[in-house]
Amino acid sequence: MTPENETVHDEACPLLPHSHAESQTVSQASPTPLPVGQLAALCTVRLVDPIAFTQLFPYVNDFMSDLHLTDDPSRIGFYSGLESTFALSQLCSIYLWAKLSDIIGRKPVILAGTLGTATTTLAFGLSKSLTGILFARCVGGLFSGNIAVIHSVVGEITDSTNQAMAIPIYALMWPIGSVVGPLIGGTFSHAASKYPNLLGYAVFEKYPYFFPCLVSAIIAFVGVLLGFVFLEETLPSKRRRNNAKCTASVPNLDTGPPIQDHKSMSLKEVLSSPAIFALVSSGFSLSFVYTSFDVVFVLFCYSPVHSGGLAFSASKIGWSLAIAGCISSTLQLFFMPYLLRTFDCAKMYVFSMGMWPFVYFFLPFLNLTARWGSAEDGKVGDKVVAILWIGIAITLGLSKIGSLAYSTSIILVKEHSPNPGALSQSNGIVQFAMCFARSFAPFLVSSLFALSIDNKLLWGYLWAVVMICISTVSGIDARRILSHRKRQPHEEWQMTSRHL
Repeated sequence: MTPENETVHDEACPLLPHSHAESQTVSQASPTPLPVGQLAALCTVRLVDPIAFTQLFPYVNDFMSDLHLTDDPSRIGFYSGLESTFALSQLCSIYLWAKLSDIIGRKPVILAGTLGTATTTLAFGLSKSLTGILFARCVGGLFSGNIAVIHSVVGEITDSTNQAMAIPIYALMWPIGSVVGPLIGGTFSHAASKYPNLLGYAVFEKYPYFFPCLVSAIIAFVGVLLGFVFLEETLPSKRRRNNAKCTASVPNLDTGPPIQDHKSMSLKEVLSSPAIFALVSSGFSLSFVYTSFDVVFVLFCYSPVHSGGLAFSASKIGWSLAIAGCISSTLQLFFMPYLLRTFDCAKMYVFSMGMWPFVYFFLPFLNLTARWGSAEDGKVGDKVVAILWIGIAITLGLSKIGSLAYSTSIILVKEHSPNPGALSQSNGIVQFAMCFARSFAPFLVSSLFALSIDNKLLWGYLWAVVMICISTVSGIDARRILSHRKRQPHEEWQMTSRHL
């Protein structure tokens, strides 16, 4: 290949090519180099949200008790439940952050949101009243609403040749953060009394829950620093100057759609896209069935065998969740890149959504197996334990295949955004729907589980029947994406080749 026909890649060139340019370059053997610095910064920023949200779970009850809000220990859970203000505030701010990023740019929104999360996490650790706690978590939730913008940047710094490697790595950050957060909170709360030689300072004695907040905030500050150094602005309207520079270096490079095609759009205009509307609807369903499974699986494992559960101890439940984490990491790191390079993304999304009815279908059979092998005292015999663990591994494996829909959703939103300037808004709407489902799914599924068990509705399995029906409808709804999907770049190239 002659030099004048080679594509030049440098830091000034956009990493998200326009559809015309992509159809010309996708056939090249070498993929676009992965922007390692930018991806590392985004992954660090992505860790901040789950860590800030979950690091207080191990000590929040003790925190509420130390405030002497009530003399009745059974009511502490009521005040601990007020932590949901974080999720509700995040829900309210997701679309607003996405809209703002289309005006001022992606980078300032990401840096401001991450910096705000760090600051409010510190404020939470220094709070001495319920009002202070609620204010810190509410404002922290508002700053954490920039998740849709982070998703958008991941889509804008990758293309069809390298997203199969970048998306799985990025998708791992939430489960990793959800594990690291509670470890930080459980390990470093009451740091002065636990580690007097290292952390026996007056500030940690006066504020026993400040140190885990400090550790979480430091991670957020590192994310801000990496973002400031490595992140480049990816908003299309602010990259036109770089596009012009790249065009000067490569005369035959198509600069893409005109300026008006990069404009921001209204909420009504974005939702008028059938594909985006289908992704919003399906994203709501995905988040509902996924969150419901996380809640009901723990309840199912903890409940006695005669009540429809497995009577697992806390350690066995922990091992089950560890197995789930290993399965998820294996799928994301070793299988997802190959799947994204090999199969159509929309079909993968539909296939993943189709796994959820089977996930809920298998749970009652685990209980029936436990009943079959249980002794008179309700304990499961050793001969059945191996069968149960195999069944649990299969069920958790199916659930993690179903959760791969989250990764493919990021790609589908990028591919079906009405125009490059509306990508953040599209992500914002989809993330709003997912966050909305997460806000009430735990309450509904736990109430349904308790109602089914207490009243022996359908032999105690009503909850499973209802969730099978909901997940089946969700899988059918996801198929609408196939009818509204855009033609993939490799399909466009094939058609162009045949035409030539």
